[in-house]
Amino acid sequence: MKKMEKKDSIGKEILREFEKKDVIEVLVGASILAIPVGFTEETWRLGESLPISNILGILILSLAFISAFVYYQYHHKHYHPHHAKEFSKRVAFTYLGSFLVVALMLTLIQQAPWSTETVIALKRTVLVTFPASMIALVADMFK
Repeated sequence: MKKMEKKDSIGKEILREFEKKDVIEVLVGASILAIPVGFTEETWRLGESLPISNILGILILSLAFISAFVYYQYHHKHYHPHHAKEFSKRVAFTYLGSFLVVALMLTLIQQAPWSTETVIALKRTVLVTFPASMIALVADMFK
C-alpha cells in the first residue's frame, strides 16, 4: 500500500512524511526479528569472532538495502529533489531505531557488555540490526 496523501502545486501526488505512527511501526517491526535472532548463541559468537571490517560491511549492506527498499517503495515513481529530506529521515530512523531496539534487547539479556567490551557489544548489535531493520521496513510498509 502506497503512502501517498498530499498533492503538490501541479496536482501530482507526493510522498507522505515520516510520522509518529511510522516510528512505532519501525520499533515494533525491529523487535519482531531482534528477539529470536538476538537470543541465539550463534549471533553472540559471530559478534566475538568476526573482524570489524566484516561488521562494517554488514552495516553498509544494511544501509544499502534500507535505502534501496525505501527508494523503490516510496520514491521511484514520484521522486523530486525536495523528497531527499524525507528519504534520508526514513532511512536513518529505520536503521537507528532498529539499532536502539536491538541494543536495548541485547543489554537486557546481558549480551551487550557496553562498559567492559564495547566493541563486542557494538558488533553483536550491528549483526542483529541487519535482519531487524529489514523487518522494520516491512512493518512500516503495511498499513
